[in-house]
Amino acid sequence: MTPDSVRISTNKGELDIPLIHRFLAEQSTWARGIPLRTVERAIDNSLCFGGFQGLEQIAFARVISDYATFANLVDVFVLPHERGQGYAKILMSAVINHPSLQGIRRFTLATTDAHGLYAQFGFRALLKPATFMERYDPEVYRAGQDT
Repeated sequence: MTPDSVRISTNKGELDIPLIHRFLAEQSTWARGIPLRTVERAIDNSLCFGGFQGLEQIAFARVISDYATFANLVDVFVLPHERGQGYAKILMSAVINHPSLQGIRRFTLATTDAHGLYAQFGFRALLKPATFMERYDPEVYRAGQDT
């Protein structure tokens, strides 16, 4: 398949929730062990982007936003057997150009290995990292605190 054959949709009804859950829970580095119900709630409360070849979902991204001042990009992936074909760029272009995400003052994300991809879309290291704080519990899914 070529990048031209990929269709991006924000219709949550098209999303393959079991596939998304399986990838996040079993293959991601950031959400290992995440419960299905947590994934479902996250999708329900986010702007989601599915990448499809025909009816088969091959990519996903999720944006958490107030649609006015802030957005956070999370859970971005292309299935391993589909990587290296430009699909991540197509997915990111759809995210960045979505009408509901225009005029956002701060658009954030966290990544351990895709800085080059995101830099192509204007993301950079935090301008003032000392101003950011977080509460982070990487064990929350294993501890059964979020089911």
